[in-house]
Parts: sequence; structure tokens; C-alpha cells
Amino acid sequence: MTKQLLVVALLAIKAASVLAQATYPDNNLPGNAPQLFAKDKLTDGLSNRDFTMSPKGDEIYFTIQHLRFASFIVRVVKQNGVWGKPEMAPFSGINRDLEASFSPDGNTLFFASDRPLTAGGRPKDFDIWKVTRNAGGQWGQPVNLGPIVNSNKNEYYPSVAKNGNLYFTVEAAYGKGGEDIVMCRPTANGYTAPESLPEAINTKAGEFNAFIDPDEKFIIFSSEGRADSKGSGDLYIGKKDKTGNWMPARQLPSPVNSSGLDYCPYVTADKQYLIFTSNRLRQEWYADKAISYNTMKDLVAGPGNGLDDIYWVKFNPGW
Repeated sequence: MTKQLLVVALLAIKAASVLAQATYPDNNLPGNAPQLFAKDKLTDGLSNRDFTMSPKGDEIYFTIQHLRFASFIVRVVKQNGVWGKPEMAPFSGINRDLEASFSPDGNTLFFASDRPLTAGGRPKDFDIWKVTRNAGGQWGQPVNLGPIVNSNKNEYYPSVAKNGNLYFTVEAAYGKGGEDIVMCRPTANGYTAPESLPEAINTKAGEFNAFIDPDEKFIIFSSEGRADSKGSGDLYIGKKDKTGNWMPARQLPSPVNSSGLDYCPYVTADKQYLIFTSNRLRQEWYADKAISYNTMKDLVAGPGNGLDDIYWVKFNPGW
């Protein structure tokens, strides 16, 4: 390679890094193998799970969870092209909140919470809530979606299409078995009753954590207990045929899925990356040799320690 070509190549690499930093809080874009997302910035050894990003690309929301008693939604905001540090979301910090998801217009966040229905009341099971921006661009007060959407069971992982169709997970008597992915259509006063997605998506094994493409051309979700399972939960993709019917879902290939739990999918607005949660272990855990105390401490306390981590990988339309 000539010196001139080398300079051009180095400038291209630098430009790609700058673009990545301007778009995501991580300048190390992934390829076909999953890698930790924003390591030591967002993915830091805590139990970090689920992910959503504003359509403008200037806000990220994800959950920090303690497996025994707490889960909080936190956010990272980009100002003047620079990503800040994680902070508690203005509507979270008291009750168990998780799984925020932006509406396609960016003006509403849907999320799951066990917060009381009334001030001073007792916590409920998990319901779907929403919070909407006010005229000043700030988040207002969260609103429960009501008894047609929510039930006496736990509702989780809302995801909204451009037409307002609301997808989420619930263990319902009308389901196919275990948890089902269901959908409610918007009405003038709220939503229609939930409908379980067909057998091409839902099975007796149980399905959960579904991300709906805003145009409803595909859906990515987790399922546990299927015959082709690689671990304690794997990611699958379902697509619609030309008539708008769901075709049988297919398991995403390795190394996207692992022997661990792989769930909480999100596809970036430009359809370039799949971001998801996994409790897979770092490869160093499998090394057949003695490790030092400092290495052990890093493995136990850092990303890849077996708690939930956020990963990303190049999205493949051919999946």
C-alpha cells in the first residue's frame, strides 16, 4: 500500500470512529459476532438489560436490575454531540420499572412497572405504563394503560409499531402456553383487547420480550424450551409473507445466540444493528489455566460476569 493510500485509509477509519461516537456512545462498531455495547460506560458489570433509543438518536434508556428486589430505568442523554453519563430516568427510582420503549415519533415512552395505581397505594403486578413529553419537551406523569391492556397477570416488554399497534408479553389463559406475545390495536379511547399472535410465533414453549419492526415487517423475540434451544432462552425472528401473515419464526444463528439467556432485542432505526441482552460469560471463564487474583476480581465484577449485559451485533436482513 502506498503512503497516500495508507493516509486515506487511516482518515476513513477515523471518520468512521467519529461517526460512531456521534451516533452511539461506543466507537467500536460490531461485525457479525456480538460484542459488549459501550463497555464500561453503559455495560459495566451491573445487571444491565433492555435498551431503547430515541428516534432522534439523542437519548438511550435501559434498565439496571438487582435480581432480588429492584429494577430502575436509567437514561443517557447526548448534548452538543457528546454522550453524558447514566442517570436515573425522571419517572423512575422508586418502584420496580423496566423495559422502556419509544413510540416511533419519540414523544411517548412505554414501560413495565409494578407501581401502585394510585398515590400511596400498594404495588401491583407488572403493568404497561406510558409517559408522554409535555410542551416543553419534558416527561410528564406516567399513566397506566388500563384494564383492557393490563390484567391480574404480569405484562412486560411493550413495543409499538407506527400504526400504534402495541405488542407485549403476558401469561394469559387465551395463550398458546406459558407466556405469549400479544397485540392490542389503538382505538379512539384506548386499545382493543389483546390478541395472541398465531402459532407461527407463539408456541407451547413460551415466548417473551418481542421487538416489533415499526413497519411490522418482522418481529424479534425470545423463546425458552423449543426443540432447537441453545440455552436458557434464544432469539428468534418472524417475518410476514406478501399477504401480511406471519411465517414460522426462525432461530437466529450462532454466535448471536449462546448457551446463556439471550433476550430483550432492539433493532436500531437504520436497521444496521441488533442490540440485545445476554448473561453469557466472557471466554476467560472457560480458560483451562490458573488465573491471578486481579484477573479473578475483574471477571467477577466486570462485564461478562454472568449478570445481564447489553450486546450489539450487525443486523442481517437475511436472518
